[in-house]
Amino acid sequence: MNAEIISIGTELLLGQILNTNAQYLSKSLASIGINVYYRTEVGDNQKRLKSVFETALKRSDLIITTGGLGPTEDDLTKETIADVLGLELEEDFEALQSIKNYFEKIKVKMTNNNKKQALIPKGSIALPNRQGTAPGVLIEKNNKTVFMLPGPPNEMMAMYKEHVEPYLIKRGQGIIKSKVLKFIGIGESSLEEKIKDLLRSDNPTLAPLAGRGEVSLRITAKGTEAKKVEEKISNMEKLIRARVGKYVYGVDDETLEECVGKILVDKNQTISIAESCTGGLIADKLTNVPGISKVFDRCIVTYSNKSKIEELGVPPEILNSFGAVSKETATAMAEGIRKVSGSKLGLAVTGIAGPSGATPDKPVGLVYVALSTPENTICKNYVFNGRREIIKNRAALTALNMLRKYLINLP
Repeated sequence: MNAEIISIGTELLLGQILNTNAQYLSKSLASIGINVYYRTEVGDNQKRLKSVFETALKRSDLIITTGGLGPTEDDLTKETIADVLGLELEEDFEALQSIKNYFEKIKVKMTNNNKKQALIPKGSIALPNRQGTAPGVLIEKNNKTVFMLPGPPNEMMAMYKEHVEPYLIKRGQGIIKSKVLKFIGIGESSLEEKIKDLLRSDNPTLAPLAGRGEVSLRITAKGTEAKKVEEKISNMEKLIRARVGKYVYGVDDETLEECVGKILVDKNQTISIAESCTGGLIADKLTNVPGISKVFDRCIVTYSNKSKIEELGVPPEILNSFGAVSKETATAMAEGIRKVSGSKLGLAVTGIAGPSGATPDKPVGLVYVALSTPENTICKNYVFNGRREIIKNRAALTALNMLRKYLINLP
């Protein structure tokens, strides 16, 4: 079964909201073995929606629409699809009662235009909406299956889980499962070069994806038995880890800060941070991790030279001789924050995030990251490209990765 998703709403085209519905549906359909070959966004315009739906009917077996089921005049999904399929709209008694009950429950007077939501194409099935007023619709005609779902994500997801997924599983043709490996410290092109023969596999398939300062690799396998599908993914993961495992920090939705935070807690390694160019971004990421308070003592944003001297004890002569962005200053910052906090580890970052501040020997994007440990102090420099916020984010991720590598004894 090949599926197509049509997302309806002018606000999507204007970029006023993200299309999280399409993302959710694509992932959910893939997990039950249904291929999504097309995704379309169209505004609240009957002529354009009609054209999009007619095209979808020609190329897809399953069509799922989201949005356009509301009570206002620009909510035209049911009307348009009914017209294309040659079906009249008729009032569904149970749907109307459900809408009335909803307004009684929230103690709000129902307006006449809400009755429009109880109209569904003749011969179709109304899908109850437990989260709102607009019922969904299921139409089966000419070997095509059409689901019309509401636009609000909470309503759409609940309806999909309650009605759409069970319906599709009964008619399923297989299982598709995916696992995502998360990489840091290696670029997309370098990763592909190391596993290029594995990228030719057709089951499971591999799909690299570059993100902001990191790379993901999605492993996707198909089959008719869940156990065998999982074995395919597991076997491929072992091959990948054997080659580039030192760059893998997590899987699926795990973030780098979650990975680092867990290791810090598990090893009871206390840490404090001194940030300059990142302005507290490392601390922000780390404090997203539940339980991190057990090991994270403090972060001091020492943006000025004055603060570096007063808060961290960086010697003025270091700043005068080498500048705020230097190996010497970063090292002194890491050792200073470790000393003033009493933490086992001190992490520090200083750099030039741009767009100004560069010198002939210190370009925009130059960042020094230092980690002070009971054994010694490690300091490395990097040059990142991109806008100010991108440089800050990459610097923060690089600092966290330096910490990760130290904690798991990677060189």
